[in-house]
Formats: sequence, C-alpha cells, structure tokens
Amino acid sequence: MEQSDHITHSATLRTALHWRDYLGLCKLKVVAVMLLTVLVGMCLATPEFPPLNIIFWGMTGIGLASCSAAAVNHVVDSHIDEKMARTRHRPLPQGKITHQQALWFAAIIGIAGISSLVIFINPLTAWLTLASLIGYAVIYSMWLKRATPQNIVIGGVAGAAPPLLGWVAVTGTLEPNSLLLMLIIFAWTPPHFWALCLARKADYQKAGIPMLPVTHGDAFTKLQIMLYTLLMIATTAFPYLTHLSGELYLAGVVALNLRFIQWAWRVYKSDEKQIAMAMFRYSITYIMLLFVVLLIDHYYVIFS
Repeated sequence: MEQSDHITHSATLRTALHWRDYLGLCKLKVVAVMLLTVLVGMCLATPEFPPLNIIFWGMTGIGLASCSAAAVNHVVDSHIDEKMARTRHRPLPQGKITHQQALWFAAIIGIAGISSLVIFINPLTAWLTLASLIGYAVIYSMWLKRATPQNIVIGGVAGAAPPLLGWVAVTGTLEPNSLLLMLIIFAWTPPHFWALCLARKADYQKAGIPMLPVTHGDAFTKLQIMLYTLLMIATTAFPYLTHLSGELYLAGVVALNLRFIQWAWRVYKSDEKQIAMAMFRYSITYIMLLFVVLLIDHYYVIFS
C-alpha cells in the first residue's frame, strides 16, 4: 500500500513539474510586464474605467498570444539557448519538453488567444495581435535575430504593440495617442536590451548571434545606448505635450528619466559588466513605473 502511494505521489509530482516546464516556455515575467502596459492602454483609451469583460478577455487573449509567441521563440532558439549560460536551463535545452510538444502547445494557446479576441473583443485587435505574434515569433526570432545587429530596433515594433492593443481592444480603432504609447516602448527597447547584450556579450559571441556589441564593439554600443536613451526621453514627453497626461505624469517621468540617463552614462563610462546588468534591471522597473504613473495621472485628472 505504501509503495502504491509512493508511485502515485511520484507520478503526480512528475505531472506537476511537466506543466511547470510548459509554463517555462511562456516567459511569464516578460508577459506580465507586457500585460501591465496592455491594461494601461485600455484605461487611457476611455475617461471611464473599461468594462470588466473587455479587460478580462482582452488581457486573456493578448496574454495567450504572447505566451504562444514566446514558446515558438524557445523552439527556434533552442540550439542557441543550450550554448548560453543565461538560457541553458530552459525546458527545451534540458530535454524536459520536445520541440513537437512545444509547437503543439504554442499552436493551442495561440489559436485560443486569437479566437478569444475575435469573439469577445473585436477583429482589429485580433489582427494586430496576430501580426505582433508573427512579428516576434517568425520575423524576429527566425530571421532578424540572426541577420542584422539592428534586430532589436526593427523587431522592436512587435514588442512595442501591447499598449496599442489594449487601446484598440476598448475603442476598436487606431488613434494617435495609442501610437504614442507604442512609440515609447519602441524607443525604450534598444537601450534596455543592448545593456543586457553588453553584460552577456560572451554568450552571444559563443552562440554566433550578431548582437551590436559582438559586431560593432562595446564603445559603439554604449554610444547607441546614450543616443537611444535621449530619443526615449523625448518620446516620453509626448503624452504631456498632447494632453494625454498632466503634471503628475510629467513630474514622475522626469524623475524616472533622470535615473535612466544616469545609468546610461555610467554604462557609457564603464567597462564593468555588472553596471550594464544593473541598467538592464532598472530599465524593466522604469517601463513598469512609467506606465503606472500614466495610469495614476489618468485617474487623478479625471477625479480631481
């Protein structure tokens, strides 16, 4: 009896671990940050709080599609991931999930996500989400990442779409302010990711991926980080200039930008990998706080 219970417990544990491996394909931390920007895009699209059914089905559909794109990225990059210290413990390099299983998983959740958007939200949101999925999973992962050191800049269009998708989920239309939110993430992506590339340059060299520090050197990459940081700071002023946001947002984003440019300058002047990694981590906090400040300012203006 005890042996039977032990076997049952072991089987249950293996099943639980197997599902955890599938969740590992989804890049849940990245998707969580993305869904925050989706929610803010939804809220900024209307002076009233968006309907709860729109929030639920919109975030569910966009989230599932994003997880699907992440799973495809795992499959495409599996032979690269096993060469890099940062990614060698992912499910596919470890042999915990097969390529076929990962692709089936991606297909099922991707179809479920896009279908949810078509049925419960609107066709435009579904089409734009599908375009973003293809842009990241196919165009960036299969081609751009291996073709050019500008992969992050060009492929950043797909990664910048979430707040626009949230906006369109509520309004059903593309509007200038929704594109401004997308532009902020588009300008933020290069300094965010190039900081990581500086810190993990040896990994990318080993894997044969033409990231900017590998092809053009650290000094050129640091200069580009500074220039794109200045471009990003300029884009973050647009919500205030177009009256999408007010003084509360302006004060918050100025503080966040001062800290961001401080990190960019430290990276520019230093060769220490730890500083580049610290900037990468701050950049994640930065984009989350920026959208939180946008949200707080939006409701402060409405209710004040």
